[in-house]
Amino acid sequence: MASSKTKPPPTSPDGPRTTMGTGGETHQQTTASEQTLTTAQGIPIADDQNSLRQGPRGPTLLEDFILREKITHFDHERIPERIVHARGSGAHGYFQPTKSCAHLSKAAFLQDPDKKTPVFVRFSTVAGGAGSVDLPRDVRGFAVKFYTEEGNFDLVGNNIPVFFIQDAIKFPDLVHSVKMEPDRAFPQAGSAHDTFWDFVSLMPETMHMLCWAMSDRGIPRSLRMIEGFGVNTYRLVDARDKSTFVKFHWRPKLGASFVAWDEAVKINGADNDFHRRDLWEAIDKGDFPEWEFSVQTFDESVFGELGFDILDATKLIPEELVPLEVLGKLVLDRNPDNFFAETEQVAFCPGNIVPGIDFSDDPLLQGRIFSYLDTQLSRLGSPNFHEIPINRPKCPMRSFQRDGHMRMEVDKGRVNYEPNTLGADTTPRECPTRGFTSVPSVSEGPKVRARSETFSDHYSQARMFFRSMTEIEQLHIKNAFAFELGKVETLPIRKRMLGHLTLIDSTLGDGVAERLGMEGEADLIKPARAPIDAPLSPSLSLVKKAPQTIEGRKIGVLVTDGTSAELLNALKQAVEGAGAALDIVALKVAGLKDDSGAPIAVKHSLGGAPSVVFDAVAVLPSATGAAALSADHRAVGWVADAFNHCKAVGYNEAAVELMTKACVAEDLGVGKLSSASDATAFVAAAKLGRFWDRELGGAPKV
Repeated sequence: MASSKTKPPPTSPDGPRTTMGTGGETHQQTTASEQTLTTAQGIPIADDQNSLRQGPRGPTLLEDFILREKITHFDHERIPERIVHARGSGAHGYFQPTKSCAHLSKAAFLQDPDKKTPVFVRFSTVAGGAGSVDLPRDVRGFAVKFYTEEGNFDLVGNNIPVFFIQDAIKFPDLVHSVKMEPDRAFPQAGSAHDTFWDFVSLMPETMHMLCWAMSDRGIPRSLRMIEGFGVNTYRLVDARDKSTFVKFHWRPKLGASFVAWDEAVKINGADNDFHRRDLWEAIDKGDFPEWEFSVQTFDESVFGELGFDILDATKLIPEELVPLEVLGKLVLDRNPDNFFAETEQVAFCPGNIVPGIDFSDDPLLQGRIFSYLDTQLSRLGSPNFHEIPINRPKCPMRSFQRDGHMRMEVDKGRVNYEPNTLGADTTPRECPTRGFTSVPSVSEGPKVRARSETFSDHYSQARMFFRSMTEIEQLHIKNAFAFELGKVETLPIRKRMLGHLTLIDSTLGDGVAERLGMEGEADLIKPARAPIDAPLSPSLSLVKKAPQTIEGRKIGVLVTDGTSAELLNALKQAVEGAGAALDIVALKVAGLKDDSGAPIAVKHSLGGAPSVVFDAVAVLPSATGAAALSADHRAVGWVADAFNHCKAVGYNEAAVELMTKACVAEDLGVGKLSSASDATAFVAAAKLGRFWDRELGGAPKV
């Protein structure tokens, strides 16, 4: 295939220079002086955009000292907290195939539908530190450690199927840009600042991922309600050593769900640990989160049909073109016994694979194989981190590795090398029949720092994603871009980004420009490859495929002294019968009685449980209690927020004045609660999800 080598930009000592993006896009930039980039040893660098590989689409070479130095330094920049994915929540569980997968892979854990493989899963945010909040706009990590009978397999992915960059050599730059700005150490856990948008506006390959990050996927309702993706292209290998390319997918049984941006801001203020608490409490009470494990499998022949490169991590394969095949299920059924020992010390490495699974030449994956292991060596302080219980395989470990800091294994005998005769039959031997073997793929071409031409379309899939969204999802994406860019102080960065957004879709670019007051100010970007109008992919929309259920959700009910016991019990039965939880909220957490004189078990005071933490709400005051609620600004705001966030709202006759003060208007999601049948109708309305027409009907754009 033809290749396009990215050349260093022409420069002048004291004037403007033309800078090229990785795909060939150009813009003007001013520099005060010529400063040649070098390695830490002072060696001048000719190309800081591409790893050294065997041909434009070939594997990354170990001899690339520039890549290794750059990533090694990056991996060791923080001790001991993770550099990225620092704030995490984890749980134990199991994986179980739904059928034999021998037609795809010889991996032992994929063969027997009756066998359960232990797993540990860690969810995480990416940009923030360990002490940051749970609900920033951010990517969510979704990492699964399978303790298989053939060793540990780590599937380390995200809740978004694509990534910002195509080549691992740019990963340190990406993370440096999104982290706290180095001179001021803020913002924490946020991308709404100059350095991030400066970087991505100069890297057109980030545009697809940016659309995902600015979508509702960036602010999930719950860790139990996120999708997961392996992101990179791997291979599956069967017993005949036939390989096929594969993309890995996780689909939550509860359906993928999100919150509104205004909700996320308020949830972070009310409960920094909202996601962590939600996951823990669900498992603790036996509502075990569950995901389907699915794959998309394909070979090189699909390459011509797709119009993009299957090794490009900034691209996805639409399900409409390559459907998902379900292989099994993941169930989380046990919380950690000790957060630090397990969730913090668990070490995931994409290089941990088992027979039946292999790598592709995806340049992002090739760098991750090196980077994650190096990071764990730094973070956990020893090459023996595999002996920590949470990382230790549950199958036998037999090697000649000895010594090192914090060595726990007590190895007997005099032999610690191979081959040997002194060990006789007491030392392990390699096994060609059972051991891991790599797919004998062929790579041709000179050693180059270049991107294949097949990696150069940076806008078509971003366009497909945006246009596949519903109207409300597109509105949220426009608002998110406008919010983030509105925090950017440097005008040329905003203009540059508006140019990219206009290339993706004119309504997106114009909508963001209008919200910023920058109509007509977008830079003119010349793409390396003109975007095309690909077929839409409805499966990408969370709203279109949202299940009509409240299973796993939480309903808040605001009560007072004298609330009807009959109506409250009817609502509780209807909610719990649909698989949701009902939490009772009142002005005070103690001392309340219903109209029969029985005490009401209040879980939250009104000030401690804003309506943003619930998926739907009901208000059931007594006639006398309703007056107190109507006079309380917190109660008015509690109801108003629920309505403005497009949730189902139920209320009894006594709450009419409160509804009026909260500006609640009648629609399909608002209904009276007077009897048991009304409770059933309320649950039916809540199952419909959010009533987005409220927001589309005139909510503020930013």
